[in-house]
Amino acid sequence: MALIDKHAILEKSPTLLLAFSLAVVSIGGIVEIAPLFWLENTIEKVEGVRPYSPLELTGRDIYVREGCYVCHSQMIRPMRDEVERYGHYSLAAESMYDHPFQWGSKRTGPDLARVGNRYSNAWHVDHLSDPQSVVPESVMPKYAFLARTPITGEYVDDLMKTHRFVGVPYDDDDIAQAQQDFRTQADPEADSADLLDRYPGAAVANFDSQPGVSEMDALVAYLQVLGTMVDFSTFTPDASR
Repeated sequence: MALIDKHAILEKSPTLLLAFSLAVVSIGGIVEIAPLFWLENTIEKVEGVRPYSPLELTGRDIYVREGCYVCHSQMIRPMRDEVERYGHYSLAAESMYDHPFQWGSKRTGPDLARVGNRYSNAWHVDHLSDPQSVVPESVMPKYAFLARTPITGEYVDDLMKTHRFVGVPYDDDDIAQAQQDFRTQADPEADSADLLDRYPGAAVANFDSQPGVSEMDALVAYLQVLGTMVDFSTFTPDASR
């Protein structure tokens, strides 16, 4: 009863209640935040995760520009129904080079965290051009104009410099070769050895089967890399984290 009476003192005094509330929040904040100053990285390093290639990075910007994140999340939660439908749960490391991340909070359409290599390039082009032609019940709008919008990658090196500024480890050589890599990834006839050395596993193809590089090429290149960087058949979580 005495303890309840003491608690009543705080409840009856706005000044005391505010002071004690600030003290509790401050202590909790210190306990949560202080250890982060002694950690080099809060994200577990995972083999295979790399920065996006110039074409993939351009496609990601188109994805954001068109608001794809509004209807599609890119985060598979570690729950049975999610894992069975979409694949292995998402790792923090898979989003370490995303600025901003595309986790999302709504799924009008399916989660896209593991969409890479699940469908052919032609399927993606058809789906983006006329979604109802491949998924009749879809409410997704048509993006056929992407295939009719050519892009040159003129400013892709500036885009990469901006991402480097916020921590993406693009080096000087990556940026110097950005425009060449941009064109090479959309040309299966080009010598892609250097591109693949910088961006292992990058899909090299004429994604939309049309001459030149279009916004459709870039967006499909981005979609095809999602969820493909980590080999989950050999991945073992770090139990110490």
